[in-house]
Amino acid sequence: MADTVSAPPRSANDLFADPLDGHPLWFKPELFLSPNFDSESYISELRTFVPFDTLRSELHSHLSSLNHELIDLINRDYADFVNLSTKLVDVDSAVVRMRAPLVELREKIEQFRSSVEGALVALKNGLKQRSDAASAREVLELLLDTFHVVSKVEKLIKELPSVPADWSNGDVSSTEKNLMSNGTSVQHVESGTSLRETQSMLLERIASEMNRLKFYIAHAQNLPFIENMEKRIQGASLLLDASLGHCFVDGLEHRDANAIFNCLRAYASIDNTKNAEEIFRTTIVAPLIQKIIPYGPSSLATGSNELESDYVQVNQCIDRDCKFLLEISFEENSGLHVFDFLANSILKEVLTAIQKGKPGAFSPGRPTEFLKNYKASLKFLSHLEGYCPSSSAVAKFRAQSVYNEFLKQWNIGVYFSLRFQEIAGALDSELVAASLVPVQDSQSSHRNSQDLTLKQSVALLNCMESCWREDVLVLSCADKFLRLSLQLLSRYSNWLSAGLAARTSANNARSNSGCEWAIRAVPEDFIYIIHDIKCLATKVSGDYLQNVLQLLSPCSSDVLAVVKQSVLQGGKSLNDLLPLVVKTIVETLVEKSVQDLKQLKGITATFRMTNKPIPTRHSPYVSGVLRPLETFLRGERATKYLTSEIKKELRDRAAAEITSRYYDLAADLVSVARKTESSLQRIRQGAQRRAGASSDISEHNVSDTDKICRQLFLDINEYGKKLAELGVVPKEMSAYRSLWQYVAPPGEESVFDFEVANWL
Repeated sequence: MADTVSAPPRSANDLFADPLDGHPLWFKPELFLSPNFDSESYISELRTFVPFDTLRSELHSHLSSLNHELIDLINRDYADFVNLSTKLVDVDSAVVRMRAPLVELREKIEQFRSSVEGALVALKNGLKQRSDAASAREVLELLLDTFHVVSKVEKLIKELPSVPADWSNGDVSSTEKNLMSNGTSVQHVESGTSLRETQSMLLERIASEMNRLKFYIAHAQNLPFIENMEKRIQGASLLLDASLGHCFVDGLEHRDANAIFNCLRAYASIDNTKNAEEIFRTTIVAPLIQKIIPYGPSSLATGSNELESDYVQVNQCIDRDCKFLLEISFEENSGLHVFDFLANSILKEVLTAIQKGKPGAFSPGRPTEFLKNYKASLKFLSHLEGYCPSSSAVAKFRAQSVYNEFLKQWNIGVYFSLRFQEIAGALDSELVAASLVPVQDSQSSHRNSQDLTLKQSVALLNCMESCWREDVLVLSCADKFLRLSLQLLSRYSNWLSAGLAARTSANNARSNSGCEWAIRAVPEDFIYIIHDIKCLATKVSGDYLQNVLQLLSPCSSDVLAVVKQSVLQGGKSLNDLLPLVVKTIVETLVEKSVQDLKQLKGITATFRMTNKPIPTRHSPYVSGVLRPLETFLRGERATKYLTSEIKKELRDRAAAEITSRYYDLAADLVSVARKTESSLQRIRQGAQRRAGASSDISEHNVSDTDKICRQLFLDINEYGKKLAELGVVPKEMSAYRSLWQYVAPPGEESVFDFEVANWL
């Protein structure tokens, strides 16, 4: 068959080329015949591993092969192809017969569509007219309702009971007065109902109608009818406000609970709570407060800015003259929760009175008086919050702008800055002293070993305790006072560490500012420092910490944990200074001892070229080597203020360092002596050979170096006895053993066991 015959080569000359249908393995033409074939996904899949140019070339090649196959098929079945066209007879007439019904159907559809569109347009126009008519009707009904409500309000206002005393203050015009006086007073609703209560009930009804009127006006703005009625509406509103104000004042003066309740409901209906709060402030609260805190041009300044006693009187006035209204406004399910007489009437008037009558009360320039007034004010606010029936009422009271304005008057930041300068300055004034200042001797009889000994340390503890005193601390700034107390500790620690560092560089003749005390101090002065550091660390980590945690007990456990960790870290920073102080004492004592050790150089001069006999006793300087250390340890201050552990550490470190220095000096002395002895011996031998004398030297003669070593050995022996008297075991000191073995005669290299005293 034709499809099984292999394809011819590409050209006559290309006998070895691939056939036309020879495709790569990745190209599969049979996929094109698949009913789910998608060209885009096919190309995208191949492009991941086949270059685009290669893919395009392969597709063109496949297209060319398909064209060749088509031509081959036509040529092979050409007769059938030609007969196909000849069998199509009378095609045009068949097309005409099919077109006629289709054209008729199209015309009918277009006619139906035109009729439907016309009906739709007519329906839309009808709906629009209906909507416009409904809108116009709503507007008309709204205008009619507005007119009826305005007329009803005017009629009700005319029916208000005539009370001439209410209008004596001239709040309304003469026209309005006549309008009121010409009206007919209504009869009492029921027997026993007072004129005041009747008026308040009528005012509440009028307020309800005014609320409706506001609703209508809000939905009918910018209409000519409403604009023409604006004057009538304003007049009615003014009459309502004036009548409601007079009725509310009358109710407050006579403490008529029913009248007050109705008036408050009326104020709530017209959303005019501020007016009611202001009337209560000016009518009831202001006269009471001005009697307690006078202010104004006619009032005389009292000169005192204390508020605690004033708040006591204010609280009494509130309980006596304002509590009745607060109970009415806080009544459950009364709808009067929109009023806040506590903040906008009582607190506002108190704030105004203090600002005008006692402005100095807010000044932090006098910190003690300021803090007293601030705490009294917080107590006053707490007293006001006691009238709130629920936590939500308290939250609402605290959210009022007057409440926040009242708190803003107390500049706690400036107060803390002044306290910071006062407390930190007190410590700095003590730390700048040129020397350590012990506590006065007159107080020494009343102090024990646990009391502080230096004024600088006493100042630190006093300043730290001042941060938490009742007359200093503000709990809202507790974090700042905690930071201040830690800064005081750090300042004291830096003062000590800087002084100790300056002492080590004092030999360079450089006087560091603020560190003169350390350069001038003697070892005994540092005993005070050691004692005070231990005492301060104990107090800070003990009673002081407990006091701070007790004051901050309202805080969360996480906060208390951080506070405790911070204070304990401050106490640890003090204890970390102890090794530096001990090191300074040791260095000072060692330097004093080294001054006596320098007399070692005299041993060489004593035995060199002098023919002195072998020494039999120790040198006089040995007795003074350990005297500075012994005097220090046996002194009154060390006995009273140093613990056995500290004294033992000082003794052992100083003894080890002195012995090490002793070894260095002695080793250097013996080394020089031996070198000198060797040089002199070579010179003598050379001179004897030149003179022809016998070079025989007496073997039994003792050299000067041996005498020097013998003297050093005796000195070391005595020095070991002195160490033992101080409680030090000489043979356990590596420097002492090295020194002993360096100068000991043959056969005596083992260190003696000295009798060690135990006096610590």
